[in-house]
Amino acid sequence: MSYKVAAPDEYLAVTGMNIRNVLITKAAWVWPFQRCTRFSVQPHDYAMNLQAMTKEKLQFILPVVFTIGPDVNNRGANSRGPKVHTDPQAGESNHSHDEDRGDALMKYAMLLAESTAQKNSSQYLENIVKGLIEGETRVLVSSMTMEEIFTEREEFKRRIFQNIQTELDPFGLKVYNANVRELKDAAGSTYFQSLSQKAHEGATNQARIDVAEAQLRGNVGEAERHGQQERSIAKINAETAVQKTDRDVERAAAEANLATQKSVLSRDVEIARIQATRATESRDEDLKKEVQMKRAAAELERLRAVDVVKATIARESKQQAADAKAYEVEAEARANYEKQNKATDATAYKTKVDAETQASADYSRITKSTDAAAYKTKMDADAWSHAAIKNAEANLQKKLKEAEGMVAMADAYAKMSQAFGGPSGLLQYMMIEKGTYVELAKANATAVHGMQPKISVWNTGSEAGSTRPDGQGSGQDSAATLRNVYQLLPPLMSTIHDQTGITLPEWQFGRMPNEVARRDVNNSKVNGK
Repeated sequence: MSYKVAAPDEYLAVTGMNIRNVLITKAAWVWPFQRCTRFSVQPHDYAMNLQAMTKEKLQFILPVVFTIGPDVNNRGANSRGPKVHTDPQAGESNHSHDEDRGDALMKYAMLLAESTAQKNSSQYLENIVKGLIEGETRVLVSSMTMEEIFTEREEFKRRIFQNIQTELDPFGLKVYNANVRELKDAAGSTYFQSLSQKAHEGATNQARIDVAEAQLRGNVGEAERHGQQERSIAKINAETAVQKTDRDVERAAAEANLATQKSVLSRDVEIARIQATRATESRDEDLKKEVQMKRAAAELERLRAVDVVKATIARESKQQAADAKAYEVEAEARANYEKQNKATDATAYKTKVDAETQASADYSRITKSTDAAAYKTKMDADAWSHAAIKNAEANLQKKLKEAEGMVAMADAYAKMSQAFGGPSGLLQYMMIEKGTYVELAKANATAVHGMQPKISVWNTGSEAGSTRPDGQGSGQDSAATLRNVYQLLPPLMSTIHDQTGITLPEWQFGRMPNEVARRDVNNSKVNGK
């Protein structure tokens, strides 16, 4: 009697007295009339180069490596532990009536297990496993095409794994891993070599094409970025110059507006002061008029009116001329500004088109051409900006001077208007001074000169304007109105014909009196009367 303990990768198979079949355990007492055998459960690799034939009758070598060993997890009815004294009537599983009770280790121990001492000297297990693998693999490969083996590598591996596992289950073995290596040509075949060479040449050619396309895109993209950068810089510089000019113009306009407001305020103050002075002088004159003669006062007022009217006329004339000049200057400045903007846009567009055309033809030439065009555009933009600034400053100074002159003329006209008692008096003086009334009289005389109007007066019958002997108006019947209208038409047609030479149609308005008389004369001659 002895106590046996198995190594971690081993199991003990005990047979003999009081044991029905085989007891698989890690440790056990071995009694007399019992036998204990150690067997290893380590998985082993089985590498083979199988020569197989596909469904298309193509022969090739299939290198495979399978890792196979006893299935230690599938214990069947013995999964809850060993039972030395078994009871056939109680606690039995579905495999309780089997000889091996569904225990994979018991199957392995009963069919294939060898003692540890004999393990290295026997090829029995290896021959059985390799025979199963080779048979199942060839059967599976013969049902598949070469294309399916290549494209469905995982499915091929799964089917090999499943088929071989089914054949190994009765021996208590398990496929732990199945590895299908790269397929090889059989003796006298160059199938895989040709495929590999074709794929290699295709990949090499495609790689060369990809490299050339990448270089082309890189060179063209770099040129486009350089050109775009130069164009953007030139455009930004031009826009900056334009915006700066606009700000200068706005600032000048604001300063001019401020100066105008100051002039208006100064004028108002001066007018108020003059009004106060005039009020004092007027009061003084009123007091003097009470003691002075009426003739002296009238003479004084006449002389003052003459001077004010002259001043008012001169002010309005100069003001109109200044307004016309200011409008002309503003229109000219606006036209020059639009012309310069269009010229700048046309230059920029032409530069862009030239740059794009040169880029598609020659990378080196377009780079130089784009640099030159960008530099020229920048210089033109700088020159235009400088010229625009100088023109804006000159126009500003000119408008300021004209505004000052207009303010001075307005002040003079305002004083003359106050002197003449209001704008109406100043206007009358200016019309007298310029001879406006004389010109109007001449124009009216010329308009009616040479006219020879014809005046025709007629009535529509004996009832028109007549009265009864008793002083009452004569009565008319209901058709009098219609008769008067028809009697009115012939004289009216005659008058229109005499004054304008137009003869209206007889069918619409009847005959003229002269025409009726002429026709009566002709008829009388024909009839001999």
